[in-house]
Amino acid sequence: MNIKNTCLGLELGSTRIKAVLIDENHIPVASGSHEWENRLENGIWTYSMQDITEGIQDCIRDLKKDVFAKTGEKLTSVAALGVSAMMHGYLPFDKDWNLLAPFRTWRNTITGEAAAKLSEAFSFNIPQRWSIAHLYQAILNGEEHLPRLAHLTTLAGFVHHTLTGEDIVGIGEGSGIFPIDSEKMDYDAAMLDTFDKLIAPYGFSWNIRGVLPKALLAGENGGTLTKEGALFLDPDGDLQPGIPVAPCEGDAGTGMAATNSVRPRTGNVSAGTSDFAMLVTEGKIGVHREIDMVTTPDGAPVAMVHCNNCTSDINAWVGLLSEFAGFIGADISKGDLFTRLFNKAMEGDKDCGGLLSFNYFSGEGVTDLDEGRPLFIRRPDAKLTLANFMRCNILSALSTLKIGLDILTGEEKVAVDKLYGHGGFFKTPGVGQKMLSAAVGAPVSVMETAGEGGPYGMALLCAYMIRREAGESLPDYLDNKVFAGAASSTLMADDADVAGFNAYLDAYKACLPVEKLATESLK
Repeated sequence: MNIKNTCLGLELGSTRIKAVLIDENHIPVASGSHEWENRLENGIWTYSMQDITEGIQDCIRDLKKDVFAKTGEKLTSVAALGVSAMMHGYLPFDKDWNLLAPFRTWRNTITGEAAAKLSEAFSFNIPQRWSIAHLYQAILNGEEHLPRLAHLTTLAGFVHHTLTGEDIVGIGEGSGIFPIDSEKMDYDAAMLDTFDKLIAPYGFSWNIRGVLPKALLAGENGGTLTKEGALFLDPDGDLQPGIPVAPCEGDAGTGMAATNSVRPRTGNVSAGTSDFAMLVTEGKIGVHREIDMVTTPDGAPVAMVHCNNCTSDINAWVGLLSEFAGFIGADISKGDLFTRLFNKAMEGDKDCGGLLSFNYFSGEGVTDLDEGRPLFIRRPDAKLTLANFMRCNILSALSTLKIGLDILTGEEKVAVDKLYGHGGFFKTPGVGQKMLSAAVGAPVSVMETAGEGGPYGMALLCAYMIRREAGESLPDYLDNKVFAGAASSTLMADDADVAGFNAYLDAYKACLPVEKLATESLK
């Protein structure tokens, strides 16, 4: 392979930073990664600037090792690169790009007052994790840094600016900052005006249009890698400046690209630390607190069900079982243990035999909880088996998602022809895929490249920027040049699995008051 013809996608996920190189045939040829985790500091879920810098550099260092091992060459240049990251959150900067407050991630549920007021003012659902909700909550709280605000961006936007000097985001990322008008392909002008009227009494010298990053469509040029940006990625100095950089995108947008889910009536579910479903709609839908309206990387409207909690509780339980395995002298890796336990879940009762789990490490907007308490409960006559226990935890990871999806497919009659799954939840072949199919009552497909996830999707957006033909749309490029012969597997849950999930969900919804009481009682 010619490394200089590859495209580099870098994504900062919740628990891992990963870089993927794809060749001219859109096939992954090298990768690097760095494990990290957010921290709860002073009641705020955050990562430090040092975490971000060191994590990216370690990931690129790991990528360079992989490239050298495979080619004997140093990684000095690529055809294009792009950055993606977990969406939403709050990163405010002054005019010189000095950070004014610690990074507040998507996981925080501390903006309930602001989100409710903005949703009413806009007649549009504004979730707590959106950047504009964080900004307005900071204003309502009277935070001292606000008079100095000059730039409001996301994690992807910050890294993109560090690499290029450009204050831009991809439109999909922008749609998690402020509502987008999919006809004009820009922030909604009427809502911008409404926001400025809301904050006028505070007398700030800035207005909302002046502090938001510019939103660009997939395929547009997001700038070039500067000398400073190259050294930020690679302090060793091997990577050279001048590389074209695609508009940065959020993990939702890169997930859509990675699963070829950017055309109307397609959808995907990304499941890892959090999980979210993205259904590309054929038009506007009603306003629902449980549903976000965002966009594809090329600006098409998307109905999004976003859940803050997915696999964290499963990871914690597997960690406990791994500790027990070590205690009794069993020699098994955690990865192998995950696989065995996920497969064991397939042997459990379809409704989990009377076991129930709430996987809420943090608050959950869909079920209107500002905090979370992981909770496992059971009836006295429940069948407490390992298979039922694992199945219960897996179904719990999908339950909140199903509550939101039922609104889209039931109340709003949103049609979906294809639904793809990707992310760590689907690593064990067939298990997460079949459980998701039971949740949605529809076939679920997983592509061979699904394990590459967001960074692969970002690399595809880079390739689209430099290799598309004149007038070629993103859906056509992905259909005809990337996924035309892509291998995938499709599974449909049987009727018993679907009925079992529905029975489990009935018990889950009935016990939501127990979870709420736990958040109030266990401080």
